[in-house]
Amino acid sequence: MNVTLERKDKYAIIKVHEAKLTSGVAPELKAEIVMLHHEDFRNIIVDLSEVQYCDSSGLSALLVGYRLCRDANGTYVLTGVQDHVRKLISISQLDSMLNVIPTINEAVDLIFMNEVEKQLHKEE
Repeated sequence: MNVTLERKDKYAIIKVHEAKLTSGVAPELKAEIVMLHHEDFRNIIVDLSEVQYCDSSGLSALLVGYRLCRDANGTYVLTGVQDHVRKLISISQLDSMLNVIPTINEAVDLIFMNEVEKQLHKEE
């Protein structure tokens, strides 16, 4: 699978360079997500702007990231989601769980807002 990883201070970005997120690609994406989790990244952005099609195994890989970030009290965001993938998320009734944000910049803003909010709650 062709992905780009970008590690920042508070988050990591995975950019998927595949047109189809299917069973041939999903295990590698899942492995990248798990690797970032083991590196203590609790905030992950997955850029799907090049992904035109996703099947259930691709969706399953994306859900692994959601669960790992949630369990680490982090934020998991999907960006650049194309129509087909958005419909699959909606049909699967995952749109209320998953953060689907249009751009990476907006996703970064969401992560920083969530981090500030967590800090404020710790200080109370």
